[in-house]
Formats: sequence, structure tokens, C-alpha cells
Amino acid sequence: MTTVNAYITIKKFAEISGFTEEAIRQYLKKGIWVKGVHWIKSPTNRNLIVVKAVNEWLASTKA
Repeated sequence: MTTVNAYITIKKFAEISGFTEEAIRQYLKKGIWVKGVHWIKSPTNRNLIVVKAVNEWLASTKA
């Protein structure tokens, strides 16, 4: 999957990934997705998903 934006909002990631916004927020809160790796805090204090890192996490996760 090629992406234009390296960082996207939780809402946008939910739209394109199939994860709910609440599930994404839980991954962040529980530390499953690591700050600085899978997500960052923007200068405007928004949580942004690092698309490439989350895609790599998904590919490495055993079903």
C-alpha cells in the first residue's frame, strides 16, 4: 500500500483501515502502538498515526 501522507489523523486512519477510532485510541493508551514509532503528537497537540509503522506492525502480527 502506497500512501501520500506519512502521518494521518486517527479519524482518517479509521476510515481507511477498518479499525474503529476507539480501538485505535486503546492501542495508543495501552502502549500497543508506541509513541514515536506508531504515532506522534503533532505541534498542535493532535495524535497522528505513522501509517508505514502501523502497516509494518500489522504485517508482523500473527493472526
